[in-house]
Amino acid sequence: MKHEPYSSRRRALLEKIGDGVAIIPTAPERVRNRDTHHPYRFDSYFWYLTGFPEPEAVLVLIGGKETRSVLFCREKNEEREIWDGFRYGPQAARDAFGFDETHTFAELEQRLPDLIANRDALWHALGHDADWDAKIVAALNAVRAQTRAGKRAPAQIRDLREPLDRMRLIKDTHEIDLMRRAAAITSAGHARAMRASRPGLAEYELEAELSYEFRKRGADGHAYAPIVAGGANACVLHYVENDKLLADHTLVLIDAGCELDGYAADITRTFPVNGTFTGPQRDAYEIVLAAQAAAIAAIRPGAPFSAYHDAASRVLVQGMIDLGLLAGGIDGLIESEAYKPWYMHRTGHWLGLDVHDAGDYKAGEDWITLETGMALTVEPGLYIRPGAGVPEHLHGIGIRIEDDVFVTETGADVYTSAPKTVAEIEEVMRRD
Repeated sequence: MKHEPYSSRRRALLEKIGDGVAIIPTAPERVRNRDTHHPYRFDSYFWYLTGFPEPEAVLVLIGGKETRSVLFCREKNEEREIWDGFRYGPQAARDAFGFDETHTFAELEQRLPDLIANRDALWHALGHDADWDAKIVAALNAVRAQTRAGKRAPAQIRDLREPLDRMRLIKDTHEIDLMRRAAAITSAGHARAMRASRPGLAEYELEAELSYEFRKRGADGHAYAPIVAGGANACVLHYVENDKLLADHTLVLIDAGCELDGYAADITRTFPVNGTFTGPQRDAYEIVLAAQAAAIAAIRPGAPFSAYHDAASRVLVQGMIDLGLLAGGIDGLIESEAYKPWYMHRTGHWLGLDVHDAGDYKAGEDWITLETGMALTVEPGLYIRPGAGVPEHLHGIGIRIEDDVFVTETGADVYTSAPKTVAEIEEVMRRD
């Protein structure tokens, strides 16, 4: 059925909100300039619960003894379809997506007060969208104005993100399948960029290779602004200009992932522009690769989220000592954070509908415990900008290696497959 697994997720959320009502709008269309819009992308929370692709849509979940899922969406309009394309309309949306009740978006303001009246709590992502916060307040006030008629407004306003984030942390089989497919497409894109690389190309030419492969294989496009950073540009963590020429005997770092049916892949590869690592490049690269291997080995159910960052950091700090960037003992250097000029970010993040996916990393003062079904990235790096005490042969070397991982019952399942070892990269890039 088209509406599975979305209807199952709605039922799970209804159990969590009790005798409450939850309001989940999708994202609005955004004007790019004048009368031209940005390509539309739905709100991730809304999509997670509906799979409904159109703008101007709101899901209302009503808990209690007789639960209901109610969708408000655009009316069927044949004239607008001539200009903008197909619209489901309320009737077709109910049948296709398994809602209990559907209405036109134009009816929302009128119906919303009755839907929230006499409920214990109203669940909403307060602060996520100021316009929607105002609509919620207006609906609450409309109910409060009818107290003498026996209606009462919800006594509590609860943050809907807390239960939804927890649900989104554990991927179901539908999500896992989509994320594996996104990873396969993205891996192919990175391999294509490696094969295309040569001195004198512009960074954006490698970006174009990625974009072509993503779309050719059926992805929606990029999940985030891609980073194609040649030479010292790789030492800028969020470099996105992608407009410089690639120089011989330098490395290029590409951080890019496709989006497929809303789900992101997130891969980083670093490789020599000309296809062959120099000695210093290879030395630094092998340190980052070993740090990633140590991090992956630390991922397992029951481990704290911080464990794999700690494992990677120890390997990186030892590598910095070996390269002559640091001197001293590993424990002391980690405690003093002396390594941070060359490794300043954490080793990964949650992954899913958002490239930096929903979900907390700490519960109180403790790191979240890893569980089977979680998805995360593993991305240690080493960024050596010129500076006092930095050997000249290391100047401008920036390396990050990133893969996507599912937590399984036995440990970590790395489901991205772009060439990664020195031998694999040089083989893919070899031009006979």
